[in-house]
Amino acid sequence: MISEDCRKGRGRSNPVINRKIYYVYLLTNKNDTVIYAGVTNDLVRRVYEHKNKLVPGFTSKYNVNKLVYFEECNDVNAAILREKQIKSGSRQDKINLINSDNPSWKDLSDGWY
Repeated sequence: MISEDCRKGRGRSNPVINRKIYYVYLLTNKNDTVIYAGVTNDLVRRVYEHKNKLVPGFTSKYNVNKLVYFEECNDVNAAILREKQIKSGSRQDKINLINSDNPSWKDLSDGWY
């Protein structure tokens, strides 16, 4: 359940940049076999980092760089809480969340760079 401080990103062409927004996001790999949840205050920068493997770790090791879902939150604590809620859910819960907005699992960041 999304809190009142968060809302689905709805696959807009670009996230709003001028106001303080926090993003909870889901990434997958090219075969859609791995799902990663994260939180950031700059979605465009963070996805760029994932795509270019600029930060060593899980996503660079497993080539997880396709943005398939995101939510916008007005409060950092709400974003962190939402990320924890998503992470604690089952894989099927994450799949259902992605399918609710992006059933084709297209890369929502296409055209950002």
